[in-house]
Amino acid sequence: MTLTDAARFFTETAGSLACMSVCCGTERCTETAMSGTVDRLGTPVREDSLFDLASLTKMFTAFLCLRLRETGLMDFGRKVTDYAPRFRCLGETTVEDVFFFRRSLTTPVRVDACADRASGLKALEEVRAGENGTRAYSDMHAMVLKYALEGAAGMAYMPLLRREILEPLGMRDTCCAVPQAERRRCVCYEREHRIENGRYILREGPERGMPHDPKARLLNPRGDDCCGHAGLFSTVADLARLCGAVLGGRVLSRESLRYMAENHTGHPLPGGGYTQYLGGQCYVRHPVQYHSEIPAYMSDAAIGWSGFTGNHLAIDPEQGIYEFYLGNRVLNRLTFLTPEEGRTLADYGLAPDGRGHVLWEDGEKIASSVSYVHLKDAHYHPAVEEALFGRSGAPGAKT
Repeated sequence: MTLTDAARFFTETAGSLACMSVCCGTERCTETAMSGTVDRLGTPVREDSLFDLASLTKMFTAFLCLRLRETGLMDFGRKVTDYAPRFRCLGETTVEDVFFFRRSLTTPVRVDACADRASGLKALEEVRAGENGTRAYSDMHAMVLKYALEGAAGMAYMPLLRREILEPLGMRDTCCAVPQAERRRCVCYEREHRIENGRYILREGPERGMPHDPKARLLNPRGDDCCGHAGLFSTVADLARLCGAVLGGRVLSRESLRYMAENHTGHPLPGGGYTQYLGGQCYVRHPVQYHSEIPAYMSDAAIGWSGFTGNHLAIDPEQGIYEFYLGNRVLNRLTFLTPEEGRTLADYGLAPDGRGHVLWEDGEKIASSVSYVHLKDAHYHPAVEEALFGRSGAPGAKT
């Protein structure tokens, strides 16, 4: 299986993604493939297509925090309120607590349920810390860290990101506010379909070039105040530059990468199962591969991210390899299905792995991206492993 075969499986065979761009490599070598269309007009995906990074934005937030830690501008042992006094309800919660998801963070009301930016910010500022349950991952942590790192650096998120990462690495296609003239390159994430306990929900938006994440749209309506959890757009080429620079030590030190990969939340549960395995604003290896964002061929030093719109990225500093894909699981797709009591996926016309089509209320057949992430190990990672290691078993992607 080639990378192109893998991309075509998701866009053509399974139909889970409208488009998919795949990339893997080492510090100096990359291999890419792509398939599918970026809009309902059937425009093919291209190398310069701008994808909504969604939660991959957390990777940039994490890198900025660690760069400030390396230069002494941010002490992870200090309280969040030392850098961002607005979060008065966090009390003694430290930057490290938030960075590693060691405390749960909740707001009195959902930020994305607020009427406008002002009320959304007010809700966020009232965030409180508690004890983690089985799931520790949350957008709230990166949203808080955005303000903490701004306080530590004495400048806003995007100017800091440009100074520290984007400009030194030549990442000219990574941005928060997509210029109007460039929005034609943006992937479209409209007509998202959801079935929630029998309710059929169609979400028409967002506008091309605006983030899919509702909290990011609410808090950053003009595109000039990037949120820490979502909101960035980028291309395959720019992310390949970033991954190569991380492996080459041009973004963070090896010590910082090892620190980031420490598991702070994962452990077996007494009655069976596990809690989430999370590092510093990232996923680390889970004991059960089915639940892991880290590929089986990567080491325990690897770090990974995923994004709701159809993205995944993992970097292994120990082996000197990375892989990622940017996809669109939203465009005219069923993204979420909670069956009514007594019903299963089969009752909606879907296979046990979530593949297939559902018949919408207007009679249209809608392709499903439900549970598509669990298809990666069978239909994506084998192709990446072959591209990275070939028959020799040593990292060295083809140019």
